[in-house]
Amino acid sequence: MSKFIPHLGGSRRRFIRNAGATVALASTGLSMPHIAQAAGTVKIGLIHPATGWAAYPAAQLRYGAQMAIADINAAGGIKSMGGAQIEALLGDSQTKPEIGAAEVEKMNEAGVHALQGCYQSAVGLAASAAAAKYNIPFSVDVGVSDKLVDRGLSNVFRMADGYGRIARDASAYLGEINAAAGSPAKTVVIVHEESEFGTGTAKLLTPALAERGLTVVDTIKHANPTRNFDNIALRIKSAKPDIIMPINYPGEYVLLAKTLRQQRVDFMTSYSVLGGGFNFKFIDDMPEIAENMIDVNHWYDPRSASGQAMRKRTEADGKYFTFEVYCAYMSIMLLADGFERAGSTDKDAVNAALASSTLEVDFMPYDKTEMVNGQNMGSRAVAIQAQNGDCQVVAPSAYASAKAVFPRA
Repeated sequence: MSKFIPHLGGSRRRFIRNAGATVALASTGLSMPHIAQAAGTVKIGLIHPATGWAAYPAAQLRYGAQMAIADINAAGGIKSMGGAQIEALLGDSQTKPEIGAAEVEKMNEAGVHALQGCYQSAVGLAASAAAAKYNIPFSVDVGVSDKLVDRGLSNVFRMADGYGRIARDASAYLGEINAAAGSPAKTVVIVHEESEFGTGTAKLLTPALAERGLTVVDTIKHANPTRNFDNIALRIKSAKPDIIMPINYPGEYVLLAKTLRQQRVDFMTSYSVLGGGFNFKFIDDMPEIAENMIDVNHWYDPRSASGQAMRKRTEADGKYFTFEVYCAYMSIMLLADGFERAGSTDKDAVNAALASSTLEVDFMPYDKTEMVNGQNMGSRAVAIQAQNGDCQVVAPSAYASAKAVFPRA
């Protein structure tokens, strides 16, 4: 089993130097990918929504990916390729699937060896399909649609879980939390964004929640972006659900939470699934609103020494340790391990190495990596809750750092 542990110390100065190089590349304002000049360079294209309403999570993803690249280069590069260094090529999807696919075309012309992206499932579907035309290895950083790995594309791989298993796990965790409190909750209202991510997840959750004795009394879809949730808050207030379940991106997640507070909508808890805005930044910015809110998401293992060290390092860089950071870091490590075991940039060889990945990611609450049709079956999302200004894992019990507060205080 290959094992990657984040570069935790001893070369901080080198990390800054390497990270500075990639940041300098980004600062050139490239919408076109950068063409590597050095021989023996492994070029990985990073496609994110750098401009538009998802610019903040995109910046977090780029930070995590560039951190991983800097660590790999500082540790000697791809050793089986004579220490080949990794170079980042930056692409901007502008939150649009057709732009994401166009960025793949540009990067292919620039000779990219692998791709990583794209935060939004809808963009990832378009970009990875474009990459499949050229057999370019594609590592999904964040993107939960199971369609990403269910299309039979041999070049697409995902370390984090997809919405099929997350919906089942989220329903199971909620059932357990509710049962532990004497089953006071009976009804749920789902509020989801309109694209593949939100719509697909909401469809899966309704039957999964029913198996746990919870009835979805209303499902409300909203656009990206949405600048006013007043009417939706009134609709929720009328439905009087025990639980509100948001499934949306950061801007709408935070605005919905604020509006529910302002409108004094009463409920037992906000239990989001893949809530894009639930993170340390949200907890710091709005502690009273965030307190006791629960989210089911990709999350680092707080019991892991390397996970704690990665969080400390990220915060020392003035960044919040959001899920985008370590998901991007992890997906780059997956690609690097593929090149390492392939010993070349041959696309067939790298895709074969990725398909047989046994990468150990010790900063995530994962079991042994096992790829099935490009999906890591060892991954799993966890339930996290804002408690006393921090964030605790409350389910599953094997990874829990605290008991859930439910109903909320």
